[in-house]
Amino acid sequence: MNNYTNDNTARRYKAHLSIFGTSIIHLRNPYIIAWWSAAFPGFGHLLLSKYHRGYILFIWEVYINLKSHLNLGMIHSFQGNITMAKDVLDTRWLLAYIPVYIFSIWDSYRSTVDLNAVSILAEHEGHKFNSFSIGSFGFNYLDKRNPVLAIIWSLFIPGLGQLYIHRTFTAFFLIIWFVIFFYFSHFLEALHLLILGNIKESTTVLNEEWLLFFPSIYGFAAFDSYINAVENNKLYEMEQRKFLKENYQSPSFRILKGKKVK
Repeated sequence: MNNYTNDNTARRYKAHLSIFGTSIIHLRNPYIIAWWSAAFPGFGHLLLSKYHRGYILFIWEVYINLKSHLNLGMIHSFQGNITMAKDVLDTRWLLAYIPVYIFSIWDSYRSTVDLNAVSILAEHEGHKFNSFSIGSFGFNYLDKRNPVLAIIWSLFIPGLGQLYIHRTFTAFFLIIWFVIFFYFSHFLEALHLLILGNIKESTTVLNEEWLLFFPSIYGFAAFDSYINAVENNKLYEMEQRKFLKENYQSPSFRILKGKKVK
């Protein structure tokens, strides 16, 4: 494969490949991205590869959630204890949480609509992008990956699926936060006690506030790794078609429409 670098001579590029990962602009459903922002602020932006904004919103969500005891309030409300849910919530922090939460949903939706327009324009412009990158920290190249394997690795530990498809920034971020959630939720202690048959002690030792972060991070890791594996495969096929057409197809080659035989 040829190695083209994005030297900013074109208005828009379909993708950029570096040793740290592959960023692709492709069509997305704005409602799905907004839903992930509603499920956990920051996830919608990470799906769009807007890493800095996603990291800020994610850390804000974790910090304000714990300070306002939002997860505890949700647990009590799920159990039907509405009064306990009201008592445990800290409204000083909760009121600071709401504006950023709404902004996260709105901004991810707006950004998706904008990037969809950019994706269509970049597709029509058809500028070349780099397909191989090598440096002192390693190398990266376009190839095909199995989306199902990406999901399986993500279900073992969030972030492994991203490592499999070479999304190193997201992988590092997810693994670090998974370890943090794992430690403060006391999940391993609870699992050890459960194996020993101490069900009551196992339930008591769990920290519900931290434990409630697990469904979100597992679901996002699996979804993100699958979607990006699929889009990486599409990008690989598109780059290969373009390369073969430019280097091996005769300029005079034409596909003529034949007449239908009656």
